Amino acid sequence: MPVTTRRTAASSPQQMERWDPFREFEQLQEEMGRLVQSVWSPAGVGNGGAWTPFADVEEAEDAWIIEVELPGVDRKDVNVEMRNSELVISGDVKEKERKGVLRRRARRTGHFEYHVTLPGESDDEHIDAKLHDGILTVRVPKTEQTKARRIEVKA
Repeated sequence: MPVTTRRTAASSPQQMERWDPFREFEQLQEEMGRLVQSVWSPAGVGNGGAWTPFADVEEAEDAWIIEVELPGVDRKDVNVEMRNSELVISGDVKEKERKGVLRRRARRTGHFEYHVTLPGESDDEHIDAKLHDGILTVRVPKTEQTKARRIEVKA
C-alpha cells in the first residue's frame, strides 16, 4: 500500500507530513460535536450560559411527575420553584477539578434551567422533590378540581 503524504500550509516545500485518516476523522467528529452543541444549546457547553437538561413529564391520576437527568449534581445546587402553573428547575453543574489534561469534553457544566407549564391547577403546598442517583423527581399533586372524574353515561 503506498504511503500518502501531503504538504501543510505552514511547512516548507521540502517537508512532508504523513496523512493520518484517523486523526482527520477525530477532528471532524470534534467539529461536528461543536456544531451540534451550538445548534441545540446556543449558549454552548460550559461557558456560563444556561442549558436545558433532559426530562420526562408524566401525568398520573392525582399528580404530574417530572423526572430530570442531573448526574453529578448536589441537591444543594438545585432550585425548584412553582410560578403559577409553570414549574422551574434550575441550578449549577460545577466543573470537576482535574489533575491531568482534559482531552475531550462532552458533559455539560454551568447553569441549567428547565421550564414546564402544567395543564390545570396544582396543590403547591404539597410538591415533593427528591434527587436520587442523578435523577431529580418532582411530584406536583393535582387539586381536586383538576383530577379526572368518571362521569356516568345515562340512557
